[in-house]
Amino acid sequence: MSAAEMKAADPPAAAAPVPVGAGDPRSPRPSEPPPRARRKAGALLPYLLIAPAFVAIAAVFVWPLVKTVLMSFQDVGRRELWSGQAAPWVGFEQFTNILGDGEFWAVVLRTVVFMVICVTVTMAAGLGISMLMQRMDTWVRLLLTAALVAAWSMPLLVATSIFRWFADSDYGVLNMVLTKYLGVDAQGHNWFLDPKQGFVIIGAVVVWGAIPFVAVTLYAALTQVPKELEEAAALDGAGVTGIFRYVTWPVIKPVFQMVGTLSVLWDFNVFGQVFLIRGNKPEPEYSLLGIYSFEKAFESNSFSQGAAISLITVLLLSGVAVYYLRQLLKIGEVE
Repeated sequence: MSAAEMKAADPPAAAAPVPVGAGDPRSPRPSEPPPRARRKAGALLPYLLIAPAFVAIAAVFVWPLVKTVLMSFQDVGRRELWSGQAAPWVGFEQFTNILGDGEFWAVVLRTVVFMVICVTVTMAAGLGISMLMQRMDTWVRLLLTAALVAAWSMPLLVATSIFRWFADSDYGVLNMVLTKYLGVDAQGHNWFLDPKQGFVIIGAVVVWGAIPFVAVTLYAALTQVPKELEEAAALDGAGVTGIFRYVTWPVIKPVFQMVGTLSVLWDFNVFGQVFLIRGNKPEPEYSLLGIYSFEKAFESNSFSQGAAISLITVLLLSGVAVYYLRQLLKIGEVE
């Protein structure tokens, strides 16, 4: 047998072993992490992205709240506040003193009455304006919307200065209109000598600043009312009141309740309007809860009493806050 025939008769050499999965494009590369690790990293990514926001919220809201709670159980004066010395713990003494003070309950009653009147007028006026906006021409509605936004964006200091000039006893527009056009001798009349009249001016500032938000929000809700339902109700013989009661109101009711709840929270904590209109020194007859807490903390140098009043205010409004959150959840379920 020749050499060529012997080479042809030899068995073929075995191929080199191929690593398992080397030819499978679906197999993971050795340098890549396993799928479970990638899923875990992807699940943590959203929390890492919002972590700075949580830290900022904790620094701005949570820590001051914790500090306020601690101060309400201590007796913090000017020396402890500025020197950093440890304040003595007094337990519930601050709360006992406040809740047993008749002046505090008089302030609470005054605050509740003021809030109820302001919220009622604000919601009624805002609803009326929003319904008028539906029936206006486009250019008139745009002008009114621009005016509302301008009033809403006006700084509180400017707004209170305008209303102080408006009700000025010597040069006020209100006294001039009453004397010149309505025949009422109001020249030189001081509206702030009587707290009832003074709160009318303060309430006007509050309502004037709150109406734009209410009107624009309710107008947005009114645009969601189906026109077909209103036309069908009119064809069935329903009047304007019936259409509003059975067609319009059920649609805008959740938004109306939400805005009304926000108005309660805002008007219950009114501070700047009273403080600025009364020249940074409100009389005791003009004390609302915010003013009362400020005076106890910074004028009487009883910072712990001011903190305790703030916590009591939070507890008084906790029911309203829970109701507001429930309305938000209901709106989310409807959507």
